Amino acid sequence: MRYLMTFSYDGSKYKGYQKQPRMKTIQNEIEKVLTKLNSEKKVAIYASGRTDAGVHAYHQKAHFDLEKEWDLYRLEGSINSLLPKDIHVQKIERVADDFHARFDVKAKEYIYKINMGEYSPIEKDYVYQYNQPLRVIEMERALKYIEGTHNFKSFTKADEEKDDYVRTILSTQIIRDKKDLNRITIVIMGTGFMRYMVRNIVGVLIEVGEGKRKSKDILTILKEEDRTKSGKTAPACGLYLNDVFY
Repeated sequence: MRYLMTFSYDGSKYKGYQKQPRMKTIQNEIEKVLTKLNSEKKVAIYASGRTDAGVHAYHQKAHFDLEKEWDLYRLEGSINSLLPKDIHVQKIERVADDFHARFDVKAKEYIYKINMGEYSPIEKDYVYQYNQPLRVIEMERALKYIEGTHNFKSFTKADEEKDDYVRTILSTQIIRDKKDLNRITIVIMGTGFMRYMVRNIVGVLIEVGEGKRKSKDILTILKEEDRTKSGKTAPACGLYLNDVFY
């Protein structure tokens, strides 16, 4: 029986999502629980994609197979009762046996949170504490230039070797917190993302916000197809996988 699981996690205490030997990861923790519920017969989960160390998720998705059919409410409760409290299953549903949580993805949405105001030690693992003013309107202009289909080689991991660096960004926006204008959330939805891609885009946006680059410089960076032409990688703490669409 194949199941699709929607779950959230606080990534601040983990070495990323993907399973690694002798490392505390999100995948390791969930697979241990599912294997226990599956009469100790090993269960593998297949997520929509991985997140790096320190990155969080509001609505990550993964599928897995169990030998018997479970009541969905009971399965959800059983998993949550055994998981660490910084991982939580929100929903489980039955899916077709040929469904794949990664390969069937139509779009993903990431968000990145920045605090331009006073430093918050409480939120340091969940919001990037930039703690200085940024030119948000210029950042919004720059962000619009990445919409559409482009080669994003300049915005991926420097040593990431891929056959295809072309991705399509469907929509972008920057949301200002109405209660605290020093807090902004960058929203990027696309059909696919490469490692560090969102964080590298945010790094350039911050340079635009600082006045070190112009908004149109994004177009030049895209054309260069060279990671050294873009900015620093923004810290992991502000990044969230917000949702996955099928």
